[in-house]
Parts: sequence; structure tokens; C-alpha cells
Amino acid sequence: MSEKTGGQQYFTADPTAEHDYQNFDFTLLGKNLHFQTDAGVFSKKTIDFGTRVMLDAAAEQHFVAGKVLDLGCGYGPVGNAVAKAWGREVDMVDVNDRALDLAKTNCQKNGVNDLTRVFQSSVYDAVVDKYALILVNPPIRAGKVVVTAMLQGATKHLVDGGAIIAVLQKKQGAPSAQKNLEAVFNDVSVIGKKKGYFVLMAKEPKETV
Repeated sequence: MSEKTGGQQYFTADPTAEHDYQNFDFTLLGKNLHFQTDAGVFSKKTIDFGTRVMLDAAAEQHFVAGKVLDLGCGYGPVGNAVAKAWGREVDMVDVNDRALDLAKTNCQKNGVNDLTRVFQSSVYDAVVDKYALILVNPPIRAGKVVVTAMLQGATKHLVDGGAIIAVLQKKQGAPSAQKNLEAVFNDVSVIGKKKGYFVLMAKEPKETV
């Protein structure tokens, strides 16, 4: 991710940008989805390219049974797409209150309320469950500490055989992110590359003493 929102960062809890609601349709994972967005959230005019690349790469993988975590969900494109296309239960978390309200609205618009749960969490602070898959398009402007916590913290929130998939631009730290994942996972691979975006998948957390 790489975007400011009128001087107000989208990864803060309470964006103060004046409301600017927009609505658009977009096809993700083969499903036509409806989205409402607003000022103060990431990629408000369309689904960002990194998210699209990540979902396309994820669709080619096989995952164990279980729930999915959309970490840093924004207004919910990833969680909505996964719930609609794969029929998986999805927890969607973000620190941004405005984004969470939109995510709830979009889950209703797309008819996936019964499969989704939306709640506030700063990284994994309020996350207690374990997941078959964690999907994240990290907010690069939040800084390396936050991004690293999103990646490495996954080790505590995966079921046996579970995986985390993340997308980052090479110029914004994909190689470093891969090294951070390799420090805590035994199995790390690049499962997609497109226009400078790298999609990383990590499995098999290393045992910690």
C-alpha cells in the first residue's frame, strides 16, 4: 500500500478527512462485488493493483480447511471477495474506524454477512483465533515496525498447515519482507510477480524456544 488521504493517514484509528462517499463495482475472484468507499481510507476510487495481484496469486494455491483473516481490511475488498468466491468464514480487522464501518456496509451489500466478522484491531492486538490463511497488503507508510509485526505475528495465528500471503512492491521492501518471513517460517516462497509487486507466501512457523 502507498497512499495518503488528504493529509490524514488511512492507518489511523479516526480519520478526520471530510466525507466523500463513492460507490463502484469490481470483479474479484470471478465475482462482481459492490463497494462503498470514503475519504480517509486506502484506495478509495478503485481496488488497488497490489490487492488484485495478491488475490489472483492466492486463487492458484490450495489451503487447509478453516477461517481466513483479512488483516488491515480497509473497506473490505479482500474479505468480501474471499467470502463470496470461496465460501469461507472471514474475520476482517483494521485500526481505522471509518474503514471498518465501510467494510460492514460492503459485507451487507455483497450478501456475505453470515460469513464475515468485522472488528477493530491494531495488527493482531484483538485477534485471538487461528486461521487457515491470513491475507495482508501491508500499509507501508505505517513504518517497518508495523509491517514486520503484521508478517511475523502470523506465526501465532495459523492453524497447522496454515499460511500467510502478503503483497509488497519490490521498491517498497518486498525483499526485506521476504527475509523477515524467512526468519520465522520454514517455507517461504514468491507465488506471484507483476509490475513490481511481489506476492509472498509463508508456511510452517519455526519452533521458538
